[in-house]
Amino acid sequence: MATNAHTEVPGGPKGAFPPFNAATFASQLVWLAITFVFLYVMMSKVALPRVGGIIEARAKRVADDLAAAEKFRKESDDALAAYEKALTDARARAQAIAGETRDRQTAESEAQRKRLEDGLNARLAEAEKTIAANKQAAMTNVSGIAVETAKAIVTQLIGAAPTDKAAEAAVADALKR
Repeated sequence: MATNAHTEVPGGPKGAFPPFNAATFASQLVWLAITFVFLYVMMSKVALPRVGGIIEARAKRVADDLAAAEKFRKESDDALAAYEKALTDARARAQAIAGETRDRQTAESEAQRKRLEDGLNARLAEAEKTIAANKQAAMTNVSGIAVETAKAIVTQLIGAAPTDKAAEAAVADALKR
């Protein structure tokens, strides 16, 4: 089966492409100029002022937004500075309170230590007195025991008991050496 494709409109004029048709070329140029002038006037009087207004409005809005952002940035910087100052003040107060507490507790512990030390010194002095008294009593007993022992030794050695005064004198003389 054979097919034929035609680009011509049935019953239409045959000839050149209409824009290239020399007979209609001058009228086409006139209409081109009229259309160009009309479109130019419409663009310059209607479309371009609207586009310019839109561009100006956007530029103004961007400038306003930048000004607002700068204002907010300054406010946030001020708030940050105030926060840092408050934080520094709080730290200083905390250190002052800690120092006062430490000093107070040190003074209290020093006073308690002093009281305990005084109590212990008093008890130590009392104990030393007791020890001295016990030592003196022991020494007295030792002297008595030494005198009795000396008398017993002399009695056993020579068979006669010495007098108490002689035994005491001999023990005292021996203790002095």
